[in-house]
Amino acid sequence: MTVRLFDSKAQALRDFVPLTEGHVGMYVCGPTVQSSPHIGHLRSALVYDLMRRWFTARGDRVTFIRNVTDIDDKILNAAADEGIGDQWWSLAYRVELEFTAAYNALGILPPTYEPRATASVQQMQELIARLIEGGHAYVAADGSGDVYFDTATWPAYGELTRQSRDHMEAAADADPRGKRDPRDFALWKGRKDTEPASAGWDAPWGHGRPGWHIECSAMAARYLGTEFDIHGGGLDLRFPHHENELAQSGADGQRFARYWVHNGLVNVGGQKMSKSLGNSVYADELLELASPLAVRYYLGQAHYRSTLDYSPEALAEAEAAVDRINTFLARVDRRLAGTRHAETGTDATWPAAFAEAMNDDLGVPQALAVLHETVRAGNQALDDEDLPVAAERRGQVHAMVRVLGIDPADAAWATDAGPAASALDALVTRLVDDRRAARDAKDWATADRIRAELAGAGITIEDSQTGTHWSLTS
Repeated sequence: MTVRLFDSKAQALRDFVPLTEGHVGMYVCGPTVQSSPHIGHLRSALVYDLMRRWFTARGDRVTFIRNVTDIDDKILNAAADEGIGDQWWSLAYRVELEFTAAYNALGILPPTYEPRATASVQQMQELIARLIEGGHAYVAADGSGDVYFDTATWPAYGELTRQSRDHMEAAADADPRGKRDPRDFALWKGRKDTEPASAGWDAPWGHGRPGWHIECSAMAARYLGTEFDIHGGGLDLRFPHHENELAQSGADGQRFARYWVHNGLVNVGGQKMSKSLGNSVYADELLELASPLAVRYYLGQAHYRSTLDYSPEALAEAEAAVDRINTFLARVDRRLAGTRHAETGTDATWPAAFAEAMNDDLGVPQALAVLHETVRAGNQALDDEDLPVAAERRGQVHAMVRVLGIDPADAAWATDAGPAASALDALVTRLVDDRRAARDAKDWATADRIRAELAGAGITIEDSQTGTHWSLTS
């Protein structure tokens, strides 16, 4: 079956045909590391992790590039606010480690390559030089050392976001001191006296540093070539960042990205998340409110192009959904242990409906519906003592949760339950033992009372051939 993706440039669903059969090249705009990761960063990273996992599950080899912008106005300003000026690189590295820790906590696979902008300055300068030579860029006449892309020389400018250059506002990415036109954007920024001496590189047009947009064009071409399959990022990057990438790369003669994919943003309580509103939700806060597995489930459950509205209640619902999956897998493993069905279904694949959903523009909500219906059917088969069907459903569930990165058995989710959980286990186990003793003595009233007390506390007990097991009610 063919994968279809919504191409932001075409504004339509398109059949995905890779540049090279069996290989998918993806470039995703990573973080600008000036402050701690928030829920929007995590949601975007998870979207492309799911896309990558699905291509891999289908049998494709994926080269996945996610860059780190570690030199930028925002980073220099944040370093100045911290009073570390010349050590802006220290701030950038510290924040980069926070992002890596958050990605790891959510089971987001590491990129094939994760280039830092500061490691590709040579490639950026070479691209700028070609644009100047081709008449698409100019060095500011004021001696500042600034270099700008001349948008008037590129008739296709605005094609990604379907805008006319005549109606565009001035580019606000640089000091307009040397621009010929307010809509021209910075390729290189000559160093100012107020900036750290360490935040600059020598260049033919003057000491300075790269503009934001040129960074991704240079790194994408360096690691994937001048034509590649998918360019991804948040919806907020379409303009001006991705529009400017497309223009400067096109002006350099590159085919660049064949498909442009953008994920939706995150609202908090119905409002756009922003620093000015003070409603940002950070990664460490999320991971205090719910398990990493539940956070991953929550961030991935909506369609990637939709706006995700955050609330603590939604996290609790995700935790319950994850518990239902985990409870079924634990239950079916216990029931099949020691039977001839113990290994049945271990080589099962996902249901056809799951694949159809994932192939249709990464339809994770529909795929999750298939997953939960399979869990329901598996539980029903166990209730009916239909062990062959239960084993088959177990295999299908395992196949789906592996693709989605939410397999409860994955070592990535192993945690120390802590003293509270250990105490609960000890108390419930004692009550279960008391109930077993009452049943052995045919004291049915006491056995039923203990079961009722546990149920009232939100604890379900299940009697099977392998013993009595308990779980928290979802």
